[in-house]
Amino acid sequence: MPASIILSNLSLSTPDGRSLLSNIDLTFAAERTGLVGRNGVGKTTLLASMSGDHVPQSGRVLVNGTIGLLRQDVQSPAGATVADLFGVRHALELLRSAERGDASADDIAAIDWTLETRLEAALARLGFDASPDTGLSCLSGGQITRVRLAALVFAEPDYLLLDEPTNNLDRDGRKAVTDLLAAWRGGAIVVSHDRGLLDIMDAIVELTSLGATRYGGNWTSYRAQKAVELAAVRHDLAHAERRLSEIDGKAQEAAEKKARKDSGGRKKRAKGDMPRILAGARKDRSEDTGGKTTQIAERRRVEALDAVDTARRRIEILQPLSVKLPATNLPAGREVLWLDEVSAGYQPAQPVLRDLSLTLVGPERVALVGPNGSGKTTLLKLIAGELRPFAGTVRVRPDFALFDQKVSLLDPALSILENFRRLNPKAGANECHAALARFMFRADAALQIVGSLSGGQLFRAGLACVLGGSTPPSLLVLDEPTNHLDIGSIEAVEAGLRAYDGALLVVSHDEAFLQAIDITRRVELVANSAL
Repeated sequence: MPASIILSNLSLSTPDGRSLLSNIDLTFAAERTGLVGRNGVGKTTLLASMSGDHVPQSGRVLVNGTIGLLRQDVQSPAGATVADLFGVRHALELLRSAERGDASADDIAAIDWTLETRLEAALARLGFDASPDTGLSCLSGGQITRVRLAALVFAEPDYLLLDEPTNNLDRDGRKAVTDLLAAWRGGAIVVSHDRGLLDIMDAIVELTSLGATRYGGNWTSYRAQKAVELAAVRHDLAHAERRLSEIDGKAQEAAEKKARKDSGGRKKRAKGDMPRILAGARKDRSEDTGGKTTQIAERRRVEALDAVDTARRRIEILQPLSVKLPATNLPAGREVLWLDEVSAGYQPAQPVLRDLSLTLVGPERVALVGPNGSGKTTLLKLIAGELRPFAGTVRVRPDFALFDQKVSLLDPALSILENFRRLNPKAGANECHAALARFMFRADAALQIVGSLSGGQLFRAGLACVLGGSTPPSLLVLDEPTNHLDIGSIEAVEAGLRAYDGALLVVSHDEAFLQAIDITRRVELVANSAL
């Protein structure tokens, strides 16, 4: 039987019982499918249901074939190695024992003599060269992601289920993932906001509060189909609303006309100009006609309301993220960041950065790029004051904000609203609520505890608390800002940052994002060297 994943009348909910998706019917064949949708709609939960890690609220998941799942942000056990991720530590030990001449006849019979060659090939396919004995604690987040992907390829599943596979990967790592999926002959279901990766998909499945919809073709094709579909639905909705308005207008006009006629009839009867029996007959006919007219008008209005309701149900109503920033008025010649011959790291004998110099002046927009492990995170810690240099000088304007991937500037024990007030102590109650509402934290949503937020919600909360005030910082430092945002939110943040008149220093491997925010200069780090 061909490999497939079938979702039948599937409904999913969160552990606390909040409904996510309802009555989903989908079939995945041996093709590459991108799974897209806003943050919190249920993409990760759907992958977990396919892999058997999450029990559906109702419905069934039928899997014909084997599955390899790449989760987001999985912590590795202390002391774990590359071999542990591949699940081959014992098999390697047996092989090395045989090479030393210490293996028994039974051991030799069980040895996989191709193991090391296949391990090397799987790692090479993801563009990574590492010994199986390498400790995972020695690797960056991007390097661990590559090793996890290589381990999935090594297992040769029928289906790859990948949750944000290019998060934390450098340019070469992203290319390796793209090349892997382009050549993959099994099935692949990929949750991603990486528009370049989505452009090599065979199909896109969009998850919304309305359900799941499949679109044939890649991301670019999906956007074109979606635009046509939305235009048609909005046309139908506008037509239905116009029809309803016309019916209400005619009903009002008829009611006013009848009221005038009835008033005239009452006046004639009051004067006695008309015989009583004739006046009564005319009154009865008028009431019969008015009743029938009212019934017809009411039926037409119900039909028009149904048409409006049907059209509205075909459009997911979402409040857009609005990133509109006050001006910083940063002068063109003002220095915001200055590093002079800085050496830094975690061991003085082995600095991660050596003799590094960098200056940002005025509203520059600088992208900090480089391979995983080249020192980008170390540089951000220097700027934030979390790390002191071994040598050299670091100077940064006091009104800067650094968004690391954990959004550490927020207190996880406080609500979003409390964090906003902490960071904007002069803001009044109305200003607080209005600023948070622009970032989709309205009413009770602003009272959520920061520690309970998803990755995408956390980043939005950080933006709201820092940029929502009356005087935004003159320097923003962003570390992989697109990692946990859905594509709609990414595009809104791009629009907001294009309008920001302060300085930007952005660590990102998302080329589409860097182009969209009009980066003016790129600075590339190379491990253990100066800029």
